[in-house]
Parts: sequence; C-alpha cells; structure tokens
Amino acid sequence: MKDPGKLFDLTGKVALVTGGTHGIGLATGMLLARAGAKLCVNDIQEDKLALCHNAYGKEGLDVYTFNFDVTDEKQVDRGISEIEKTAGSIDILVNNAGIIKRIPILNMSVEEFREVIDVDLVAPMIVAKRVVPGMIEKRSGKIINMCSMMSVYGRNTVSAYASAKGGLTLLTRSMTCEWAKYNIQANGIGPGYIATAQTAPIREDGHPFNELVMTRTPAGRWGRPEDVANAALFLASEASDFVNGHILFVDGGILANFGYVKGENEI
Repeated sequence: MKDPGKLFDLTGKVALVTGGTHGIGLATGMLLARAGAKLCVNDIQEDKLALCHNAYGKEGLDVYTFNFDVTDEKQVDRGISEIEKTAGSIDILVNNAGIIKRIPILNMSVEEFREVIDVDLVAPMIVAKRVVPGMIEKRSGKIINMCSMMSVYGRNTVSAYASAKGGLTLLTRSMTCEWAKYNIQANGIGPGYIATAQTAPIREDGHPFNELVMTRTPAGRWGRPEDVANAALFLASEASDFVNGHILFVDGGILANFGYVKGENEI
C-alpha cells in the first residue's frame, strides 16, 4: 500500500486549469501546484492572467499563463502546443472555464443560448480532444470537468447553463466509456453554492438567496473555493485511479435533502 503522503503527490505532472484565474479555478490550480504539479492556466483576458500570475507569486508558487479561447479549435490547438513546448505534455486537465446567463427562456436569444452551450459544453470537448491523444500515448491521464448541481436539476432563468451542465455530465461519462481502457480517468465535480466574488452580493445577511442557501444546506454554510479544490486534488491524484465517470458533488449536503430547513428535525 502506498504511503498516504505520496498518494496525493503530483510532482512531475503537468496540469491545465482552463479559466483558472479566479474563484474555484484559482483555488484548484493553487492546490494542484502545492501538490507538486507544473501548473498552466489559460484565459482570454490578459489582465486576469496578470493578476493570476501575481497571486501565485505571493504564495511562492510558479504558474504558466496562456491566452487562448477554449471555444475556438485553432486557438486551442495553438495554446496546447505552446503548453507542450513550455511545460510538457498535459497529465491533468481541469475543464473549469464557464459562463452563466440569467435570462428567462422567453427573453433569451438563440445566440445567447448558444454562447453558454459553446463555453460550458462544447469547449470541454474541444480541449479534451486536443489533450487526450497525449494521454493515450502515455497510458495515463486525469480529466476533471466542472459540472454543477444544475447537472441534475433545473432552475428558472438558467436554462442554457443547466442544459450545458447536464450535457457535460453525460459527456464526462462518454469520455469514460471511450478512454478508460487507456488508464484515463474522466470525472466531474458538482460545486454547491460557493462563496466567491461573483456570489458576494447575494451572500449578504437578509438577502433572500442567502437565506435559502443557509437554511436549505444541511452543513449550514456556503462552500469555499478550497472545498472544491480539495475534491479536484483527489480526482487528479492516484487515489482516484479506479474512480471513473463519477460526478462528485461538493455541496454541503443540499442535494441530499433539498427540503431540509435549518432548525427542523434536528437531533
């Protein structure tokens, strides 16, 4: 049996976190880097890449940053080629880049719907398709797709996002069916409600959505980006070598009992 300390050691591994300049992606990348991975991050905004580079530097960590659009096959091919020349062949792919548009179906244009689908569902396929041949050659690889609680349930105003994340769950399982024989593990993470800069306005005391999260989540709190990063480290490590096609929900238990109300039925 392997030493637990070495089980999560990613030394010598090259990891790419798409859209990993902030929030969950930043926390995930930093943890993988602390575990020894050679970390690569992409974005389409130079200012975000610069801030990301500075954030890693403050933690005494190294990071390679690349500017390319994950929805554009030619840019992805160019970007991955640069990564391979600079850092090496990718061992761990975290498809984290994503967007959401909160628009009722009747008000959403087809173009807006397609934009979300392209970023949240098509892009993971494009990036994985470019990276996986190298994993097949090595007979080793980890793919982590950032899914969502809305991979399994809908909510008003997020039809495109929920459709994309539901599709990403089945894409993850299809990746498993095709690539597990090459010792490639493809899994997903379904974050619950996470405290990030984007959710700050709705986490204020008295906000209806904050009340919903605090009363319906059995853990009684918002998640932290680090909670999701911890799950990513597990799925990126040898500890998950026989875990494939699984969606790991990191949600404080909210999906286990959506009818839970804090203060009721407590022991």
